[in-house]
Amino acid sequence: MASGRGLPGRRPPSGESGFTLLGVLFLVTLLSQGLAALGVVWETAAKREKEAQLLFVGDQYRRALESYYRATPGTDKRYPRDLRHLLRDPRFPNTVRHLRRLHADPMTGREEWGLVQRGEEITGLYSLSEQAPLKTGGFAKPYEAFAGSRSHRDWVFSALPAAAPAGEKPPGRSSQEGAVKR
Repeated sequence: MASGRGLPGRRPPSGESGFTLLGVLFLVTLLSQGLAALGVVWETAAKREKEAQLLFVGDQYRRALESYYRATPGTDKRYPRDLRHLLRDPRFPNTVRHLRRLHADPMTGREEWGLVQRGEEITGLYSLSEQAPLKTGGFAKPYEAFAGSRSHRDWVFSALPAAAPAGEKPPGRSSQEGAVKR
């Protein structure tokens, strides 16, 4: 049986079987690169969605803080000392809601927010995310200052009363009275 033909039923090696293996490896490489690119696109889309959600939720809090301020009886206007007071305003015997529910920070997924305070009153909030935002321009009027921000922490949703009483400075980041607690 030493005829040099090899084992019965087996073909002698040829150059064609290498091309099949090379083609499969090329196809696997191409598919893995496509999946990696798809992962990057998906991650970017997810971050854009979170940023849009942050803008929506932050605006809801800003509006609720303004509503709380305006609803204060009398001329001595106040902001809440706790975000839970936006759900049920303790200053009134009947249920007064300025916000339907407390929202988690879309960027971190946690209930914790950075708070802008004037004394013990909450005048605004911001995300605790250190990530650089994808959105760098084209913000709505109250948030034009967000353009060019280095991180989501710079997106401060501050309540500004429609008309502050004479002599009162509206709270915010640039106010001497307002302090950003980080």
